[in-house]
Amino acid sequence: MTSIQASQGSPYARILSIASAVPSRVVDNAEMCTYIDSSDEWIQQRTGIVERRWVGEGEDAESLSLDCGGRAIERAGLTPEDIDAVIVSTISQFVQTPGLAPIVAAKLGTAGAAAFDISAACAGFSYGLAQAEALVRSGAAHHVLVIGVETLSKVTDLEDRSTAFLFADGAGAAVVGPSDTNGIGPVVWGSDGNQADAIFMTQSLQEVAATGTPSWLHMHGQPVFRWATTAIADAARRALAAAGLTPDQLDVFAPHQANNRITDAMLRHLKLPDTVKVARTVKYYGNNSAASIPMALDAMLQSGEASSGDTALIIGFGAGLVYAGQVIRLP
Repeated sequence: MTSIQASQGSPYARILSIASAVPSRVVDNAEMCTYIDSSDEWIQQRTGIVERRWVGEGEDAESLSLDCGGRAIERAGLTPEDIDAVIVSTISQFVQTPGLAPIVAAKLGTAGAAAFDISAACAGFSYGLAQAEALVRSGAAHHVLVIGVETLSKVTDLEDRSTAFLFADGAGAAVVGPSDTNGIGPVVWGSDGNQADAIFMTQSLQEVAATGTPSWLHMHGQPVFRWATTAIADAARRALAAAGLTPDQLDVFAPHQANNRITDAMLRHLKLPDTVKVARTVKYYGNNSAASIPMALDAMLQSGEASSGDTALIIGFGAGLVYAGQVIRLP
């Protein structure tokens, strides 16, 4: 039998750089309360959010992706031609096809890189990171650009008091490449499609075309909260164990920035020591879905709250319901 040659990759992979893009429009709770019957005190108590970012004139998922993607490549000391694959996680490419990734890959100047979108909502960055690590280790790609980007303000129903104050816009990117030492731990991921109706779009594209009314992102908060503070907290613990680390060996915890009450519940479950630095960027950025984890990591690195070489536990969870998490070493 004729043998088929296998691809050969790097023994390990790591994140070479992280960058983020923050939209220009700041929407504080005072403005939000002109749309819904609420108060700054109530929003902060429920979520920790003080303000969020929405795209302004000339900004969209593509422009945010190009901004953070270009800077991630530059920070990695690479050129666009060095990127072999581009993975974009988003639910904000508001056409069924083409995907956003091929457009971003071309406009960044990659040399015809493989490019594809994934739809894993708030878990999307961790999903993309797991795929990038596998591509580098298999030899299918040498350098992979992973982008999480959302413009959720475009699908936020400003008459929905239960969700309008949550959703926001932004983008984050990471370049994954070969390494002599491991920088990305095993992914712990999964789904619960039995709860698919917990977070959903209110209409299909066909229904929008037929009715002429918009489709909004809707969430049933209580079941999502229960799921996040039980099953996802346990998945975060398993991701830490899969990397062979104990809580006292962790430097940073950066969960999806859904709200601070979920983060607090996870901290109690994981029993992390006080020395672990915890991402709280939801306060100023809101819930950025697939973008929230890389945005949080970049903010912590740029402020000095986190440092190069730190071990960080990340976990995303959202519509599907889907989740994914892993331990990484910060670039």
